[in-house]
Amino acid sequence: MNYRFPEGFWWGSAISGPQTEGRIKDDGKGDNIWDHWYREDPSLFFDQVGPEETSAVYSHYKEDIQLMKATGHNSMRTSIQWSRLFPEGRGDINPKAVAFYNDYIDELIANDIEPFINLYHFDMPLALQEIGGWENKEVVEAYVNYAKTCFELFGDRVKKWFTHNEPIVPVEGGYLYKFHYPAVVDMKRAVQVAYHESLASAKAIKVYRDLNLDGEIGIILNLTPSYPRDANNPEDVKAASLADAFFNRSFLDPAIRGIFPEDLVSLLKDLDYLPDYTAEELAIIKENTIDLLGINYYQPRRIKQKESSERLSDKPMPDDYFDNYIWPDRKMNPYRGWEIYEKGIYDCLINVRDHYGNIPCFISENGMGVEGEAKFKNADGMIEDDYRIDFLKGHLTYVHQAIEEGCNVKGYHLWTCMDNWSWMNAYKNRYGLISVDLDNDKKRTIKKSGYWFKEVSDRNGF
Repeated sequence: MNYRFPEGFWWGSAISGPQTEGRIKDDGKGDNIWDHWYREDPSLFFDQVGPEETSAVYSHYKEDIQLMKATGHNSMRTSIQWSRLFPEGRGDINPKAVAFYNDYIDELIANDIEPFINLYHFDMPLALQEIGGWENKEVVEAYVNYAKTCFELFGDRVKKWFTHNEPIVPVEGGYLYKFHYPAVVDMKRAVQVAYHESLASAKAIKVYRDLNLDGEIGIILNLTPSYPRDANNPEDVKAASLADAFFNRSFLDPAIRGIFPEDLVSLLKDLDYLPDYTAEELAIIKENTIDLLGINYYQPRRIKQKESSERLSDKPMPDDYFDNYIWPDRKMNPYRGWEIYEKGIYDCLINVRDHYGNIPCFISENGMGVEGEAKFKNADGMIEDDYRIDFLKGHLTYVHQAIEEGCNVKGYHLWTCMDNWSWMNAYKNRYGLISVDLDNDKKRTIKKSGYWFKEVSDRNGF
């Protein structure tokens, strides 16, 4: 089969500031929650590799942009680090950060790679976390000021902006399941955090539109289609629908429709867990919806009705309403422990077509993390990652089918350009088209998948 993609399709990858830039002496960056957590307990991080390490893009970005070109990028998403631009989260701007991001953006454009810039990628400035982070409305206002500053500094050149990457993750990781700082288990606080992220996004969109800049602004959501164990069992179907409300529609609905899902609101009301909100804030969310949706897709959720009696907390949790179910036919990525289900990417796109007005969207992340990739090196030192090429082909085939069926899909960005630092997992699972050798001055080498991706981009298909 020959798969051709629409003209002007975005081929590229996604990275983030905190996962790639690193820190060097006197760069002026302030601490964020990851810098702090690593200092507090390095043992939480795989091989004790912390965020100062990452992939040193801060000092290698020119070389890296040439590698992006060599791997077929016509576009690339990264994020600005809030704590690099505002070391305290608000107040004084760091001029070294402004110079760095200006140079980075200009260098991308000079090499015909369009910069897509995201504003928040899990990296709350420590000074703002100390006053409650996303639980505090003051932090929402600090974020809006940060967003406005970015638009004013870089909006003349950057035409694709995103308010958040995966806003459900700080909720799950920080306030439900303890894999992000502050590692609290408290659903009521989690709800307030989620609400404030949606409010911050809408307020930033309003500021962007008020500045009359010539570009688009959206949000990046990780969508995990929730499949019921038995589609003919109403209890399984209801459980899957609630999981979908918690983890997908909680951000999809306000971002695109400007309202929160009724089933979720009604459940939170019964628990007396509604967030602090005002009618004026709800109007801001209603009136400031996105232009463009980024979809991160990695794996599905398989859900059945609640059958187990075990509970994660003595207070209410989302998991009180469903159980996870292991599908007997599933295919696994054994390294990451995630199911590989290519059709899920198609189901996400069809859902957006049918229930969200077929808003312009793109695949903003999709990829395969593998541990110990050095064992796949050939005699020339190149990693032969055929498993990654197969993974990408399988997903792109379904993206192509969705486009053929009328989905408004503008591009495909994989996670990620080069191996990068991934929170508590650090460098355990590698996702890049380009390998980074931590023990050899961060030497970069293009993998087999990188050459393959260049061919796909050049031919606009495979």
